[in-house]
Amino acid sequence: MPAEIVGGDGGDVLDGKAQVLNMDGKDVTAEFVKGATMVLGIAKSVGARDALLIEKNPSCGCGEIFDGAFSGKFKIGNGVTTALLKRNGIKVTCIKNTG
Repeated sequence: MPAEIVGGDGGDVLDGKAQVLNMDGKDVTAEFVKGATMVLGIAKSVGARDALLIEKNPSCGCGEIFDGAFSGKFKIGNGVTTALLKRNGIKVTCIKNTG
């Protein structure tokens, strides 16, 4: 089910200032933080210094994410995984989502 960050961006989610909600309004923040933490663990285990992520979504979005209102519009910000990787010194490059 689609989800969007409400009240900020991925960095705000990590800081406990925003939530990830699905279209039904269910809080799925814990699942997104757990996923991001797992990705970081894998990145560290292989010595990754760079990551390629797809723009706009609440996990991997970099530079631009959905606005949190399920309106199909966007706002400036990063997804949860992107924010966590960047906080840990991993360079994130965004891949344009054409689909």
